[in-house]
Amino acid sequence: MDDQKSEHHYDIVVVGAGISGINAGYRIQTTLPTSTYTILENRDNVGGTWDLFKYPGIRSDSDLHTFGFEFNPWKKPNPIATGESIVDYINATAKKFGIDEKIQFRHKVVSANWSSDAQRWRLEVENEGIRKVYHAKFVIMGTGYYNYEKPLEARIPGIERFKGQTVHPQFWPQDLDFKGKKMVIIGSGATAITILPAVVDNGVGKVTMLQRSPSYVMSVPQKKPGEKNWYDYLPRWIALRIVRIQFILVPWLLYLFCRKYPIQAANFIRKAAKKQLPKDIPIDPHFKPAYKPWDQRLCLCPDGDFFKAFESGRAEIVTDTISTVTEDGIELSSGERLDADIIVTATGLSLQICGGIPITVDNEPVDVPNRFLWRATMLSGVPNLGVIIGYVNASWTLGADTASRLLTRLYKFMQDNQYTSAVPRITEEEAKDPQVPLALNSTYVNAARNLLPHAGRSGPWLPRDNYFRDSWNAGRADLREGMMFGRVST
Repeated sequence: MDDQKSEHHYDIVVVGAGISGINAGYRIQTTLPTSTYTILENRDNVGGTWDLFKYPGIRSDSDLHTFGFEFNPWKKPNPIATGESIVDYINATAKKFGIDEKIQFRHKVVSANWSSDAQRWRLEVENEGIRKVYHAKFVIMGTGYYNYEKPLEARIPGIERFKGQTVHPQFWPQDLDFKGKKMVIIGSGATAITILPAVVDNGVGKVTMLQRSPSYVMSVPQKKPGEKNWYDYLPRWIALRIVRIQFILVPWLLYLFCRKYPIQAANFIRKAAKKQLPKDIPIDPHFKPAYKPWDQRLCLCPDGDFFKAFESGRAEIVTDTISTVTEDGIELSSGERLDADIIVTATGLSLQICGGIPITVDNEPVDVPNRFLWRATMLSGVPNLGVIIGYVNASWTLGADTASRLLTRLYKFMQDNQYTSAVPRITEEEAKDPQVPLALNSTYVNAARNLLPHAGRSGPWLPRDNYFRDSWNAGRADLREGMMFGRVST
């Protein structure tokens, strides 16, 4: 690493050029037109998760009418989209609004320190062997909540003995040849449910989805090209608005139904699944989860492609636990054996906040797990730092956009009142009985409980789980509640 350093100054630095970072860029441009900003991206393309993951069939697990940007609506008829088309859409959006000109690729933020004396963030950044320094009045972390370098470690007994190929979806080899081969996918979440129909369509010999516990799976109808609904006869901009509202309201009502009437919701989901499965695949135990709907995310499949894959005769589902992995397969606790040439460990992703970047305040390390989230967007005790976290019970982008709207409104409020710092402060009473900020009991969330900041149970410390409340707060909530402002004369 060269010792050469260059200094760069901006009002706002956004870290990450995924969907959160591009959305933040747009909100900065429109709300704060006189402020300077840049987006620092570690990789060489926009898209974040969607540019990184390359496993077969990768697609959104939310509809694109709400996962897409409010200011640049998704115009294609299909609500569930492939990863490639999502990256194209993000690229097109960045170019359309000139956000692409603000992105600096291959710029990895390696540390961030807030200086109370300077009232600035100092970011150490690596760029192809050169160390740079960026100074900013405000930093927005659009880094998502996945660890892109290290997946969730699953304890699979004997996996080291396997002589075939072991693949984690996060690092899927682009030259992997699975045609005609026997594949076992370990897992039952959205990734496994995506991969199975994709490999069936692309010539796998036999694929078995091995699950310890089932998930709730729902089919989402895909509108076909040329197919029209009543709103398509309205002006285009009105039709797109109606579709977006529809896809905000209907999933939210389904979520409320699942939470209030879990037994009825479970029966409804399982009954719909039974209608789409071949007669020889029983609902119990393969589609009878031990948890209530929305204790974990519902898994969506476009036009029931997951269910249809079993009609091929080359896909099966097994509900059991692993006794041990052998050189050429998996022995199950029931005594059954699964032969395998390829084992796919679709066992989850590892979570982290702020992209794993070490954060300090006046050179003192910030212990993120001991902090609370102010309006699910800023860390208690940390000045001028936005952390964009989306929803787990709705489209990520809905939460990312309410966060960006709130942060840009906060920055404008600081400008108007000549404040140089905004620090969330939580009282001892408010900090009692903390809860996790993600209202799920999924394995990957439970594994990260000691890595995530807390949410409170009142005021501005509530978790992000209600788009309508968050949207109202983004535009109208009292910015002084739970916040301490400061100014330093220059």
